Amino acid sequence: MANILQGMQEMGAHAKDIYDYLLSGLDPRLSDYPLMMNPLPMSAILLSYLFFVLYLGPRMMANRKPFQLKEAMIVYNFTLVALSIYIVYEFLMSGWLTTYTWRCDPVDTSESPEALRMVQVAWLFWFSKIIELMDTIFFILRKKHGQVTFLHIFHHSFMPWTWWWGVGYAPGGMGSFHAMVNSSVHVVMYFYYGLAAAGPRFQKFLWWKKYMTAIQLIQFVLVSLHATQYYFMDTCDYQFPMVLHLIWVYGTFFFVLFSNFWVQAYVKGKRLPKQEVKQCQNGTDVHANGKHHENAINHGATNGTTNGSARHENGSTHISKMKKA
Repeated sequence: MANILQGMQEMGAHAKDIYDYLLSGLDPRLSDYPLMMNPLPMSAILLSYLFFVLYLGPRMMANRKPFQLKEAMIVYNFTLVALSIYIVYEFLMSGWLTTYTWRCDPVDTSESPEALRMVQVAWLFWFSKIIELMDTIFFILRKKHGQVTFLHIFHHSFMPWTWWWGVGYAPGGMGSFHAMVNSSVHVVMYFYYGLAAAGPRFQKFLWWKKYMTAIQLIQFVLVSLHATQYYFMDTCDYQFPMVLHLIWVYGTFFFVLFSNFWVQAYVKGKRLPKQEVKQCQNGTDVHANGKHHENAINHGATNGTTNGSARHENGSTHISKMKKA
């Protein structure tokens, strides 16, 4: 028994040494930013999110009518549009349009105004992922349980956890390219979802839904290609190659997933609502009340995010989303 206790103590001490070592590598310029002192508060938030999404939320809504939340979703979506625009602008002005080469750009660890500006926007990008946890909360409260897929939950929980470490170690440099691109895509995506949440009268402005999938695919191609440069450079002084490895893996992984959705939805036409499938089988036109029903991606990824898919009450358009990256 004494040997077992001693072994557990040694394991605990070893784990603490690893934990202290990991924390020692965090960028000290982030130490005063909210939730950046150590990973425990961030982990607690994400665990609480998982508890609500997987257990508490569904139980709470089991015997309740779904909330409509139309106004809240409109405000939420367009707020994220504004935030994403600001993040893209700050990334550009803190390096990508000023001093970066768009190839091997190391993290500027100085205290210069531009370097500190990059640190700030890198943190803001990560914090925006905490805000985007509301995507799933909206799904639960509106009883859109079909949208709460494994990939959606994975994207909204594990990805922010890894991004915390990425931002903590490397706030800037070539590893921040994916964050800038992801925020650019979110400008378009949340604008679309804001219009969708506003109701049927905005349906005429949603003709470009199909192209959102193409934009997502372009995002993953750009991110993966940019990271791939690292493997073909003779020398590169970017300090955190592990970040690039993860970016390449994530970009490729989500490109495959979105490509599969594109084929299923737009080539094979398999992603139609049940009533449309029945109508097609009966040889009727795939319309209800003269309006076309559409089914968009539930963005598990990236970024990326999936929040306020709107159900148009007059039967004009049903939109579900896949978000993210």
